[in-house]
Amino acid sequence: MHNARIMEVLNVAEKAAIASAEWNGLGDKMAADQAATTAMRDAFNEIDFSGRIVIGEGERDEAPMLFIGEELGRGGEEIDIAVDPLEGTNLCAAMKPNALCTIAIAPRGSLLFAPDTYMQKIAAGPAAADAVHIDKSPADNVRDAARALGKPVDELCVCILDRSRHADLVAEVRSTGARVRLIDDGDVFGAIATAVPGTGIDLYMGSGGAPEGVLACTGLKAIGGAFMGRLRFDLDKDGAEKRARAEKTAQIDLDAVLTMDMLVRSNDAAFLACGVTDGEMVSGVSKAGGSVTTESVVMNAADRTVRFVKTCHRGENGVVRFR
Repeated sequence: MHNARIMEVLNVAEKAAIASAEWNGLGDKMAADQAATTAMRDAFNEIDFSGRIVIGEGERDEAPMLFIGEELGRGGEEIDIAVDPLEGTNLCAAMKPNALCTIAIAPRGSLLFAPDTYMQKIAAGPAAADAVHIDKSPADNVRDAARALGKPVDELCVCILDRSRHADLVAEVRSTGARVRLIDDGDVFGAIATAVPGTGIDLYMGSGGAPEGVLACTGLKAIGGAFMGRLRFDLDKDGAEKRARAEKTAQIDLDAVLTMDMLVRSNDAAFLACGVTDGEMVSGVSKAGGSVTTESVVMNAADRTVRFVKTCHRGENGVVRFR
């Protein structure tokens, strides 16, 4: 993705973050999510491209959410778009860390239409990319990742969603001596954070949403990290029904290990996340002196970079960005 396109999409993420941040700490996650979604749709529709939502917030009959298959933009370059307009709606509502507006983009046909079910995941940054595998035991992945990173196991930090289904996983990781960072929500953050210096997170493991897996995979593939997944319909109360629906449109073997190249079928991709609340990766939206400041992370496959972009929004057209 060329830089001009990425900056256009960055502007979309920033507008969504500013809109949802108006609801920080107010306890209304639905209103915050709707604000992010509306701002995101409006901003996408100002871009000269032909965007198609492949990961969104619902099906066509659930509009005004950004639905799967929705076409956006004023026409032009054909792009696949994966979005979580507000990852961590509960985090925003409670003003907890790491609520983000997230977007992934790639050429049309590149991003998997992931079923709306659970996915077992493992993610690591570039330094440990060749050391981990979803079919290894958690303990082996911890030890191999620590070796690849050149650190003692007891200094390794593994991020895991705080869910009852992960009790055995947490116990096994801790049995190695590694540290566990439990997060309430937002496993796109957990996976992406493994590749971002300063987050303190070395490895991500556990089961979360499959659509969020595509978002995280896009960013990690862009910079040479690792991501692998396996669909887990068995964890979903409607799993049998969702599996039957997915079998009719499946682009993949639903029981296979999902590699990065299966989830993101292009090396020309980008991932962007703009902070809504403060977190280890990026700061949240802040206001001072009549301006609004946002901070974002941009992962770009074109040059294998992770960039942090701070933007000062001064009125309608006065935008100043610092990298």
